[in-house]
Amino acid sequence: MKLKKLIPFLLSAVFLTGCAAPQGQTNSYRQITMDEAVIMMEREQGYIILDVRRPDEFAAGHIPNAVNVPNESIGTDEISELPNKEQLIMVYCRSGRRSKEASEKLVKLGYTNIVEFGGILDWKGEIEK
Repeated sequence: MKLKKLIPFLLSAVFLTGCAAPQGQTNSYRQITMDEAVIMMEREQGYIILDVRRPDEFAAGHIPNAVNVPNESIGTDEISELPNKEQLIMVYCRSGRRSKEASEKLVKLGYTNIVEFGGILDWKGEIEK
């Protein structure tokens, strides 16, 4: 008899847990190749290219129209250069390590449309100084 009373309770608990799981999922960033990034830049509008290298590296040469917010400065505070958390933000660094770190931090700050595409070492396009 006790088992018959326990089964509906357990089923309810499983059902409610299952319903709550999608809300508990955290957002993530997408990782794409440099070639995919170039195609995306040609097709999309209203995006930001985010260079997360140090200011001296950025000044030495960066992807045209990129915005510089060093990875080390991304923390828990709002980022004035990135006011729209739903805007497509395409993130790169020198080799790809810092851009992954920065992308993870941006997602934790609530940004929902982050695309990480590696490092400028693989960039075959124009460089702006």
